[in-house]
Amino acid sequence: MLNFPNAKINLGLNIVEKRSDGFHNIETIFYPIPLTDALEITKSDNTDPYTFSSSGIPINISDRENIVVKAFELIHKNFNIPSTNIHLHKNIPFGAGLGGGSADAAFMIKMLNEYYNLNIGINKMEELACELGSDCPFFISNQPVFAEGKGEIFSSVKVDLSGYHIVMIKPDIHISTPEAYAGVRPKQSKTSLQKLIELPIQDWKENIFNDFEESIFPNHPLLAQLKNELYSNGAIYAAMSGSGSTIFGLFKEEPSIQQNWKKHFNWVGKL
Repeated sequence: MLNFPNAKINLGLNIVEKRSDGFHNIETIFYPIPLTDALEITKSDNTDPYTFSSSGIPINISDRENIVVKAFELIHKNFNIPSTNIHLHKNIPFGAGLGGGSADAAFMIKMLNEYYNLNIGINKMEELACELGSDCPFFISNQPVFAEGKGEIFSSVKVDLSGYHIVMIKPDIHISTPEAYAGVRPKQSKTSLQKLIELPIQDWKENIFNDFEESIFPNHPLLAQLKNELYSNGAIYAAMSGSGSTIFGLFKEEPSIQQNWKKHFNWVGKL
C-alpha cells in the first residue's frame, strides 16, 4: 500500500495561556496542503516486527526514534499485525512548522488500519495519534479545523482556500521549542480565531497573526524579510507556519519564484 502524507499550514496561531503541566494552550487553524511525503507498507516474511528504510531528505536519527516506527510499534502493541516492510520517502522539510513527521505518523496508523482490516474508528485513531504528538490527530481526518488545547481539540471551521496558490519558503534556520516559546506572552484573544477566519481573506493581514512571529522574528530577521517579500510580490496573506521556520504566502494568481527565494527550500502549489 502506498500513500502520500501531506503537510499543513497554520492560519493564525494564538498562545492563549501556560498550562500547569508546562505546556501551552493555543488556538489555531490547521489547513492541509498538497506538499507530500510518500509512505509505503507491504507484508514481510521477516521474523522481526518490521523493516524500515527511507529516501529523499536524509533522516538523521535512528530508526527506533523515527515517529513512523513509533506509530507502527504503537499499533503493533495494541493489535495482532504481521511483520511489515516500511519505506518513507521524505520530501517535507524538517523543522518547518508543516507537521511532516506528524502526518507520517498519522498516515501510518490509517494505513495499517486499512491494510490489516483492524476496524479502528476515527476517534480511536485520533486517540492513538495523540500519544505520538499534539499535531498528529489532525491528520487522521485531514480536514481544516479550529484547534484548541495543545492543538488536539478540534472544532469545525468555515474556511476554503480552493483555487488559491501558495508559496512556501523554508530557509536553513532551526527554531527549537524552547526558543519559540521563550519570548511569547500568552493572552486570551479578544475575538476567537474561529470567528476571524470567516473574514474575507484580504482582511486577514490586519486581523490574523501568529504569536510566535513576535518572539522569533527579532532573532531571525530573514524570516520577517521573506514575509515582507511575499507581500511585495502580491500575496494576499502571508505568515509563518507553526513555530517556523516556513514562511508562506497565499496568492490569487500563480506567482513567479523570486531569485532570493531560490536560495532556500521553496515550493509553489495550488490549494
